[in-house]
Amino acid sequence: MRPHARRAVSLLLLALALGVTCTFLGRWQWNRHVARDAQIRLIEDNYSAEPVPLSALVAMPAELLPADAAWRQVTVTGHYEANATVLLRNRPIGGMAGYHVLVPLVVAGGGEPGAVLVVDRGWVPTGENGIDVTGIPSPPTGTVAVTVRLRRDEAASPRSAPPGQVQAISVAQVLEAGAVVPAAGSPGAYRIYGEMAAEDPAPENTLGKLPAPSTDPGSHLSYAFQWWTFALGSLVGFTAMARRELQDGSAAGPAVRPARRRRSPSAEDEEDALVDFQLG
Repeated sequence: MRPHARRAVSLLLLALALGVTCTFLGRWQWNRHVARDAQIRLIEDNYSAEPVPLSALVAMPAELLPADAAWRQVTVTGHYEANATVLLRNRPIGGMAGYHVLVPLVVAGGGEPGAVLVVDRGWVPTGENGIDVTGIPSPPTGTVAVTVRLRRDEAASPRSAPPGQVQAISVAQVLEAGAVVPAAGSPGAYRIYGEMAAEDPAPENTLGKLPAPSTDPGSHLSYAFQWWTFALGSLVGFTAMARRELQDGSAAGPAVRPARRRRSPSAEDEEDALVDFQLG
């Protein structure tokens, strides 16, 4: 294969490799855009929907939260286990360092009586040293009617935390950190938690309100089109370069072998020729 043909083939292979790679990267970003768009629609549909009893969405504590029920508002009555309050670490709120306040609620109505539902009641800022927290507002005492937005139980965190604190809203870890032991024969704990929306009666001192979830679609769609533009550009650009290589090679024609240079006679050659002439 001639050199210009080899270069043209190499450029075409490079164009194909770049085109395929950029196409798959664009598809990956497109799938992320579709997933994020579905999350936004779910939040917009559920976040402000009318509350329903907890049992209407999760009949038994052992059940998982249906995917389409995330952020739905539910109502439940019960009493807080204030002595089992646990703080969630490393969850900034609006760029401000703070702790989420997690309190187990023993259900009396609206769900499975006797079951435990972990409630994220709000947040408190960190102390002056950025670590300690003092003066956490207490939840209402006695029977309380609570409206919460349901969230799935988070995966347990492998990181350690100080006593009374957790690194994730994993129901099992929250109850362990709060030293909550379900009574014998009780239904146990729900495998979900609720973000506080309202309490009745209202507490004397309120916590910081949890912010609404973000509905920013992100840049996945624009990234997808950028990758696909790169794919098309690489195919067009390197194909044009390969074509130019072939055209330049054809215009040059077959390689011309350089003429052999005639060697000048040496002194020995001249002497031999003179002797031959005299003898001849």
